[in-house]
Amino acid sequence: MPHTSLPQLLQALLLSKSPLRYRFLSPVEWATLAYTLLTTLLVLVLLNGSGDAQRLLTARAFVVVGVAFFYAFYRWRPSRFTFFLRYLYPMVLLSFWYPDTYDFSRHFPNLDHFFAQADEWLVGCQPSITFSRALPQKCWSELFHMGYFAYYPLILITVLSPIMLCRQRFERTAFVVLMSFFFYYLIYLLVPVAGPQYYFHAIGMEQAEAGHFPALGHYFQTHTDMAVSPGPEGFFRSLVEATQADGERPTAAFPSSHVGISTVLLLLLWRNSRRLFVWSLPFYVALCCATVYIQAHYLVDVLGGLLTAPLFFVASDAIYKRWRRMTWNRLTEKLKHHA
Repeated sequence: MPHTSLPQLLQALLLSKSPLRYRFLSPVEWATLAYTLLTTLLVLVLLNGSGDAQRLLTARAFVVVGVAFFYAFYRWRPSRFTFFLRYLYPMVLLSFWYPDTYDFSRHFPNLDHFFAQADEWLVGCQPSITFSRALPQKCWSELFHMGYFAYYPLILITVLSPIMLCRQRFERTAFVVLMSFFFYYLIYLLVPVAGPQYYFHAIGMEQAEAGHFPALGHYFQTHTDMAVSPGPEGFFRSLVEATQADGERPTAAFPSSHVGISTVLLLLLWRNSRRLFVWSLPFYVALCCATVYIQAHYLVDVLGGLLTAPLFFVASDAIYKRWRRMTWNRLTEKLKHHA
């Protein structure tokens, strides 16, 4: 059998339909398992003995089983489709991890009164009330509700747009988005802020307008009612209300992940596709404004999202680069062994 050099093996590896490196766990799978392990430890430390603990631990067991299943499925039938499923599953799980933060944060005293007071100190009023009342017309309401709803297609466009062009770019983009979400979720687990839609509904709009912000303690442990979105009835307002009714909880207000993740998405689009960046920019601006207009967030939540997004983007990208170097080193060793 003729001797094959290491460069030839590397070239064959990169050109093959089922590269050897995808037989390792992907970065999104590692990130999902790491987050699952960390939150499992938090359940055991913080919620041990509570009624939620068994349910949360069981859910995490199913997450691990799902990761193992799609990994095994890919090893059994390696293809572009099964490779995509390995990335799709952790991304779909984000819709589970978001309300899951409420099961942690509701065990801590609510902090909304501090954040409402911070807005009052910054601008002398409650922007989430003043903004929607200053622009009550249906055209403004629909514009901002459209911007808020644009969050979801913006995620899809950013993550999926590189998939047909470059597998590595898709892999890197998906990881940065997923890891950025996990950074925000880790904050939400331990920082119980519900947002104006919940807090003002609980204390009464009169108190909020008067600048009185009482502490609610563990009120949101048993109360999940929220105010309806401001503005007249409309198509996009109905879409936003439907998504909130399905998955919203009195949690995850600070910092705003809508603003933070959208900023991360814009940074990724700037790197991956300048054309998509330009098309997405107006929706991003409308989205950032909408978080306050529909009373989902305080102004300080928006500022927190803007400040944390570049940090989480850089950190997530650095983790991906390190994973790639480690994987490449393992591949090189395997190929040297086969050479």
